[in-house]
Amino acid sequence: MTRKRDERTRPASVGARKRNQRSRPASIGLHTGLLIAAVVAVFPPLWLLVTSFKPKNDAFSTSLVTHFTLANYTHVLADTEFLTWFKNSVVIVGLTTVLGVFIAATTGYAVSRFRFPGMRPLMWLLLITQMFPVAVLIVPLYNLMATLGLLNQPAGLVITYLTIAVPFCAWMMKGYFDTIPVEIDESGRVDGLNPFGTFWRLVLPLARPGLAVTGFYTFVTAWAEVAYASAFMTGEENLTLAGGLQTFVNQYTNDWGSMTAAAVIIAVPAALVFAFAQRHLVAGLTAGTTKG
Repeated sequence: MTRKRDERTRPASVGARKRNQRSRPASIGLHTGLLIAAVVAVFPPLWLLVTSFKPKNDAFSTSLVTHFTLANYTHVLADTEFLTWFKNSVVIVGLTTVLGVFIAATTGYAVSRFRFPGMRPLMWLLLITQMFPVAVLIVPLYNLMATLGLLNQPAGLVITYLTIAVPFCAWMMKGYFDTIPVEIDESGRVDGLNPFGTFWRLVLPLARPGLAVTGFYTFVTAWAEVAYASAFMTGEENLTLAGGLQTFVNQYTNDWGSMTAAAVIIAVPAALVFAFAQRHLVAGLTAGTTKG
């Protein structure tokens, strides 16, 4: 009886394996496409790194480094306001990340767990704010910041970046909180915790993957943003890194060596943050996008 059952199931399993196997042309095409995509993704940052070690006169040469030099890095760190720009960026990005994660987490938790008047319009409002491009918002935001006296102030950029990051992150955190059992909240209430205490002590520690994604997205939004930083901050002592890069290559100067060196230095903190958060990114993004 067992032998006959094995004989009946063997052809089906063999057929399933054959269906799952790709043909040789399909496999070659797949790996070729992946190789091309990898080259396209890696070539720009790799060439940026190579150019940063070239003398200024060789910036546009297509050869690799023939005269290795650190002069571009020395010039950026010693002869420009780069360290001031770095400090300004760290302050603005740090405040944006901390406030953005807190506001997005509390908003997402409230919408996930509670039902209150205006909840659905609130979620639609958060979604609609993502539809407006920078070109549409930059003028009214500039006028608003000027009226409030927040131009050339870190608080102005922090508020602006929060308007970009919080709506998306709140939606994502709402989806992640939906995956956490409601029974945890009920156990907190049984133990005498108020809603915020339940959120802070019980639910938030379970939401680390979602918090990691929220923190990373908020960090990247503030760290790499150019348009608002250039419009709202003037004077070299007030610039952020994104705005400072434009002083190397503009209508008056053309220092590509210094710009590439500064860009490489700027990329290092972003890479470190990504390395720290990457183990949580897949789980947090998946939960935040598949749950409604």
